[in-house]
Amino acid sequence: MTALDTPQLVAIAAALGWASGLRLYAVLFLVGMAGFMGWVELPPGLQLLQHPLMLAASGALLFVEFFADKIPGVDTLWDLLHTLLRIPAGAALAAAVFGADQATAAAVAALVGGTLAATSHFAKATTRAAVNTSPEPFSNIGLSLAGDAAVPAALWLAWTHPWAFFGVLALALVLMGVLLWKLGGFLRQLLRRMFGGAGAGTATTT
Repeated sequence: MTALDTPQLVAIAAALGWASGLRLYAVLFLVGMAGFMGWVELPPGLQLLQHPLMLAASGALLFVEFFADKIPGVDTLWDLLHTLLRIPAGAALAAAVFGADQATAAAVAALVGGTLAATSHFAKATTRAAVNTSPEPFSNIGLSLAGDAAVPAALWLAWTHPWAFFGVLALALVLMGVLLWKLGGFLRQLLRRMFGGAGAGTATTT
């Protein structure tokens, strides 16, 4: 396997950050399995993902998330619970692409990866919360399946066609930005659920 060049490393870091906001456990499992099977060369900082114990853990969590994300209401709760996990995980995975030997690049990658993870996470969570207001389950399942497909597609593009990935990522970010702007009310509702619950409870007791 040939060494990864700079555009590939940047694309991989961006893909890991963005995809972690959608399906963190899918990212961990798919990247680890690809490295374990020898399909791709993992940077040293990501090689932990291909350890059999790590694959077993990420695979089990991927199994749970796959079904949790298909159930209206449960998917929103799952997103809320993972808000504090997906974003730092996306930042850490992006930084790990460059490793400790490239501290500046790793720090920049962490910042960009965390931002991309936050963007995709909040766009996903907001869209799914809005879709859950519909009584039919098919649109919810359809969006979930689209997320399932988007993660491996983004990772594959980042490894094999980094410049094409950059174009797709730019388009995805524009679409997500539009969704967040259009569905801002649902986003504020999600943020109140995450951060306003304790304050509301305190206010009612005083």
